Amino acid sequence: MSARPEVRSRSRARLRLSVAGLAATAALAALVQPVQATGTPTPPHKDLRQQLNDLVRTAGGPPGVIVTLRQGDRTKVYRAGVADTRTGRPLRATDHMRIASVAKAYSGAVALRLVDRHKLDLDDTIGERLPSLPVAWHQVTLRQLLNHTSGLPDFSRAPAFLAILQADPRHHFDSRRLLDFVADKDLLFPPGSRYEYSNSDNIAVALMAEAATGRPYERLLDRLLYQPLDLRQTSLPQGYRLPEPYLHGYDVTPPAPPEDISEQIGASGVWASGGIVSTPKDLNTFIRAWAGGRDFLSKKTRHQQRTFIPGAASEPAGPGVNAGGLAIFRYTTRCGTVYGHTGNFPGYTQFAAGTADGKRSLTFSITTQTSKTVKPELLAKVRAVQEDFVCALLRN
Repeated sequence: MSARPEVRSRSRARLRLSVAGLAATAALAALVQPVQATGTPTPPHKDLRQQLNDLVRTAGGPPGVIVTLRQGDRTKVYRAGVADTRTGRPLRATDHMRIASVAKAYSGAVALRLVDRHKLDLDDTIGERLPSLPVAWHQVTLRQLLNHTSGLPDFSRAPAFLAILQADPRHHFDSRRLLDFVADKDLLFPPGSRYEYSNSDNIAVALMAEAATGRPYERLLDRLLYQPLDLRQTSLPQGYRLPEPYLHGYDVTPPAPPEDISEQIGASGVWASGGIVSTPKDLNTFIRAWAGGRDFLSKKTRHQQRTFIPGAASEPAGPGVNAGGLAIFRYTTRCGTVYGHTGNFPGYTQFAAGTADGKRSLTFSITTQTSKTVKPELLAKVRAVQEDFVCALLRN
């Protein structure tokens, strides 16, 4: 009995680090080191499965990692470690997981499909669609929100937001009022003048989609994404519970054993910027369509989606040289180019990408958090392995 207060104290201290990492997902990603892209797939440095085993054995590394590689109609699943350290259950492509900021690609997909339906326009402004938001933000356009050049201050870094989350990590926020935490702030810079990754952007995107259609964002996800793509295991929960079975996410801080934090933080505080729960299988299907599905976007809208800002990285940075488009990033590796998104959330780090023709796709999921500020050494290793998997994806 006497040890229990110490356990609670340790858990709360470690959770503070995780919450800090959640806020860090909004930070501007550093420019990645240039990598020469030959355009010719080359063999991986080591056996792919061995590389995943090495990640799991790394001090502070993930208890589990799963990669789905899809080429045409063929799917290969690579895995190492376990889905649950308590039971030793193996990882499966149908296990649920938090996809973190890859959810930004989903809000982007909703917006661009509404653009194709003439419900929204990329030049629509916050003032036109969301006039109740601060007047100082009114000139920001949908395009600037989608490519993170809006200048909106990030709600997830606001002291009041973090104080609530720190006191009660499972606090149920009103997701549609998250921007209230920064409503007294001016823009950080003139819209369109520079790139800065912000969780506020995709909250505003979802609100604009709701204003344009009169439908809740969750219903738009279902109608425009889940149903057309047959995403039966994808959802946007408000609470902290994950559907069973799920990949357990961990805080790994040696020498302490991994601590399961899968359900320690609620999803309502990230909503359209990071709250979606999916499976490796469903995520692979989505990213294939988002990266290059022939019928998913019109040719005109696809061109707008792929207008990239050099050096603009997702958070965490993906493999190779990163560039940012409209809710999608270009990853130029030594073996060629793929398009997708990354994300990190306490307990999870994600990378999902596909080819421009929509014929090849991959997802890469680990069950601990890493970013440029949270375990940057681990991130460097993860990015190197991700690049080898991209090479495997592009190999004939």
